[in-house]
Amino acid sequence: MTTLNVTASPSTTVETSHEVIEELDGLLRVAVRHEGIDPQRDVEVVRRLADRLVRAHDERSLTGAVSPVSDAEAVTGELVARLSGFGPLQPFLDDPDVEEIWINDPSRVFVARHGRHELTTLVLTQAQVSELVERMLKSSGRRVDLSQPFVDAMLPGGHRLHVVLQGISRDFTAVNVRKFRLQAARLAELVELGSLTSQAAAFLEASVRAGQNILIAGGTQAGKTTLLNCLAAAIPGGERVISAEEVFELRFPHPDWVPLQTRQAGLEGTGEIRLRHLVKEALRMRPSRVIVGEVRAEECLDLLLALNSGLPGMCTLHANSAREALVKMCTLPLLAGENISGHFVVPTVASSVDLVVHLGVDARGTRRVNEIVAVPGRVEGGVIEIEPIFERRDGGHDHEHGGELRWTGGMPARSERYQRVGVDIHHVLGGGGVSGAVEVPRQGRSA
Repeated sequence: MTTLNVTASPSTTVETSHEVIEELDGLLRVAVRHEGIDPQRDVEVVRRLADRLVRAHDERSLTGAVSPVSDAEAVTGELVARLSGFGPLQPFLDDPDVEEIWINDPSRVFVARHGRHELTTLVLTQAQVSELVERMLKSSGRRVDLSQPFVDAMLPGGHRLHVVLQGISRDFTAVNVRKFRLQAARLAELVELGSLTSQAAAFLEASVRAGQNILIAGGTQAGKTTLLNCLAAAIPGGERVISAEEVFELRFPHPDWVPLQTRQAGLEGTGEIRLRHLVKEALRMRPSRVIVGEVRAEECLDLLLALNSGLPGMCTLHANSAREALVKMCTLPLLAGENISGHFVVPTVASSVDLVVHLGVDARGTRRVNEIVAVPGRVEGGVIEIEPIFERRDGGHDHEHGGELRWTGGMPARSERYQRVGVDIHHVLGGGGVSGAVEVPRQGRSA
């Protein structure tokens, strides 16, 4: 069971009275309305107005007419957070060590740091939670109400918001904010973080260049999207990439990339765009590669059909191992309709998926690649055969993290794809690296 640490809310105005803050907040709101600005878009204008009000108040306090402020800069920051940011949650959003924030009820606000849960001392009111949700959704264009009690949305900073309304969640509205933290943009940076070895990174980069179809699997917060971003960054610049996601999370440098995201139904119940629609539309946009942020349902069938037609692609999936990821890939397409059978799906998965990368989180909260397996394309007794390429094994200097990620001696299938792009896969797996790849340290440091 995870031990919960109690973390103090980063309050900025411990000594400044609540009445003073409320008075300045009211004056700032009047000034914002008078200027006719959008506080969430014109943050710097709001900051200038807040700074002017705080300085004026501080000067008046010299006469004894009003109470002084203990820290003018901190008070200005809190006022800006109230109007332009997300109020009491803003300090956590600004904290680079905080990975996720969630509200179980107004008196129990949690954060995650370095993979561990911490209960904060922040106490909200139900009205504050409702106001925060409304403000967060305002910038996304999405809604949550009794007819649509769940919502996924993207906040301005790239953070992902998920809300479950009271009634579905018992007693109180449940809120999750998963922060966008760009810890790695390239495979070389994952090596430096200790997520995988330089040999495994060189192999994955070569596989992306060769157009292998890659499935990334793991649990929640295992680093699947981060790895997908790093793999996508290795796609040659001359190819056209189309991605499809529930909400925009992918961010990677590429000159010819069109990202697509789903849309919920409008108030009249029409206009919904599901992930399956996006996968189909992506195929009409002349893609060289297709990327699906995460497959969870029947869209898996459309992705499989695209991969089976010779279009390279990548996606993520929740699974406990590489083997279970393939089993799930065989199960999800069955949700598309009764006319889809396992007799069709299993061999299609075997011939469409080339590599499966499984990630996990160790006891110290470090995200690691646990195994990389190849899929030769053979099926025996309804079971897809796999060929382990890299496995994390006990022993060596990395025993505290579950062992080192080592090459098993296995080779990927379809080696002619590597040859076609000028990659000697035997040389890469032998530790020679990929020609033109960024040099990375032989030993990574712990994240």
